Amino acid sequence: MPQPVQVPPAVDLNTHIRRGYNSESLSSVQWCFTQSTVLHISVVFSLILFFGIIELVISAWLTSQFNAHHNYFSLAGRDCARFLLFTSTWTIVFSSYRMFFFFPPDSVFGSMASHIFFLCLTWIFWTAGAASITATLSGQLNRNAQSLFVYCGQLIALDAFAWVILVLVTFAVFVVHTRSNLAAGRGDGVSESQIA
Repeated sequence: MPQPVQVPPAVDLNTHIRRGYNSESLSSVQWCFTQSTVLHISVVFSLILFFGIIELVISAWLTSQFNAHHNYFSLAGRDCARFLLFTSTWTIVFSSYRMFFFFPPDSVFGSMASHIFFLCLTWIFWTAGAASITATLSGQLNRNAQSLFVYCGQLIALDAFAWVILVLVTFAVFVVHTRSNLAAGRGDGVSESQIA
């Protein structure tokens, strides 16, 4: 008689959610939001990291070309590429540090408030970068504008990925802010740790 196939137990996300969550004290909506937030925020930070690397490559290449050949179309365009290089580097360092390294529970950097602060600062950087490159290009950029701009395709990609990352960071700010409101409603402050 064949042996039944043993299914491994499901992964319990309770161990990955910051300490202090008590399923009996949370409503079902709050508990579902808490459970799904771990997965959503990991996916969002992975996408931010992925698109940030793409933006880093494009802006680094444009900056090196502008520095080597001095063929930028305006000083504003050159400066926008440099600022987006800084912003993508900031985002990669911040996102990877938040994803792959855990802060001690009693650390200031492990608190919800520091998480919100760094996300809001990142959001400000991406808003400034995306708006400035769009304003610099004046909406004139399309595939037929090669005679107007050098590196037309790369500038289109730089602009598009800046807006994609801004949308992802906006979503991350919303999710983390909502989680901090739920924590404050339970009596945990935003200065509490978010590590399991």
